[in-house]
Amino acid sequence: MDTLRFVNLLPEHAAQLAELQKICYPHTPLEALYKEHEFVAHAAVFPEGTFVVLDRERVVGVGAGIFLDFDLEHPEHDLDELTGTRYENHNPSGEWYYGTEIGVHPDYRGRGIARRLYDLRKGLVVRCNKRGFVAGGVLPGYAAHRHEMSAQEYVDRVVAGELFDSTLTVQLHNGFTVHGVLADYFPDEQTGGWASLIVWENPEYLTR
Repeated sequence: MDTLRFVNLLPEHAAQLAELQKICYPHTPLEALYKEHEFVAHAAVFPEGTFVVLDRERVVGVGAGIFLDFDLEHPEHDLDELTGTRYENHNPSGEWYYGTEIGVHPDYRGRGIARRLYDLRKGLVVRCNKRGFVAGGVLPGYAAHRHEMSAQEYVDRVVAGELFDSTLTVQLHNGFTVHGVLADYFPDEQTGGWASLIVWENPEYLTR
């Protein structure tokens, strides 16, 4: 970790971030991944909401998101519908930080980078006095169980500690709770597009 830098998004990171998406989401159609020009747009709209991990000048990780209002009572949505591919739905006054993406290059996994990316974004939530951090979490481990159980049963078993999921288990260890599952959240041929709805509530939130 001593050799790594965590910085806010700049336009010059865009090309490498687009390539990192392809590596981190190999089973997602290319047309569904953020493109270089979209990362440039993200940098223009809300660079403070995205943290980029650099090893010297190499981009090796990212944790991104925007502010918006979110109704936990009516949570069904898909990623692009809610956020906009160019973050056009970012609302500086929104009550929640919505996590749009987290990814770490396979060569750098197991070094605590994902935890640091969650902590940095939680810190942003606290500083900006938002209600919390909400996201749709992809379920890579579900691919191996998709034909024997529902997504809800899979998530329940991961929460119970009976199964391990490389994304959801990490999120649970970072203080998130599961508020159900989302159908057709994100195109992924291995998992059928299922995701968990995860929430972290800001313990320091002050009502306005």
